[in-house]
Amino acid sequence: MGKKSAAAAALVLSGVLLATGCSAGSSGGSGDSPAKTGDSAAPGKPSASAPADDNGAANEAAYRKWGLKPFPAPPAPPADKPVKLKPGEVPVISDIPTDKKIVFVTFDDGAEKDPKFVEMMQDLKVPFTMFLTDAAISNNKAYFKPLQALGNAIENHTLTHPNMRTESGSKQQHEICGQQEKLTKEYGKAPRLFRPPYGNWNEATRAAVKECGPQAIVLWRESMQIQNMQYQRGDKKLHPGDIILAHFRGKSELKGHTMTEMTANMLRHIQEQGFTVARLEDYV
Repeated sequence: MGKKSAAAAALVLSGVLLATGCSAGSSGGSGDSPAKTGDSAAPGKPSASAPADDNGAANEAAYRKWGLKPFPAPPAPPADKPVKLKPGEVPVISDIPTDKKIVFVTFDDGAEKDPKFVEMMQDLKVPFTMFLTDAAISNNKAYFKPLQALGNAIENHTLTHPNMRTESGSKQQHEICGQQEKLTKEYGKAPRLFRPPYGNWNEATRAAVKECGPQAIVLWRESMQIQNMQYQRGDKKLHPGDIILAHFRGKSELKGHTMTEMTANMLRHIQEQGFTVARLEDYV
């Protein structure tokens, strides 16, 4: 081919590359391998894989901000819930029957209202359940609404946090029914679950729960402290379906640590044992 013919051919090839949105050395994809025929997107539009890639990178960045790695997505919620709530029955549960490597995170009381925790949960999108006490949240009930807006349920934890075993049946009913009414009015949805303070309950508690509206009493298998978990089982390990207890607590209760630090420690323990977090209400 003569010099003039070669130059003309080069100009034609250059025009084709520009028209397809590629440049010399570009694969049209991630840059790791050439794109296959038919894989490239239409000019001016992102490739089909771009949104997923972008979401993955954003998720990693959000977790990295809090010193964490992303969790695997939990399995799809079961169509047939393993814990069935039946009218007139109030089961007491500490874990969910499942063989999936999932656990359920819960936060109690509501005394600490750290805005950084809201930011953390908005970033991480880890599902959890809140069991709130009126005496603890009454000075700022609005704090919990952005957390609820993420899809996290607000459940019943009494008006004043008494030891239910030492209270009469009528006092227990007042504590549970009163908080049921307040939470329903404030947050627009009636709680389905009840957690007794300190995990203490008796048959009068069960009768009061039945009367007031919640359909199950929820306890726990592990409780998060500051850096470590306390386990009920002798092997000191998480098991599929375990319910984990944590609290809305601040530096004064956490020996100078913040709630976000405590939460990050808890999530690391879950991840290090090969578990991911699912939403309790999807299984009950």
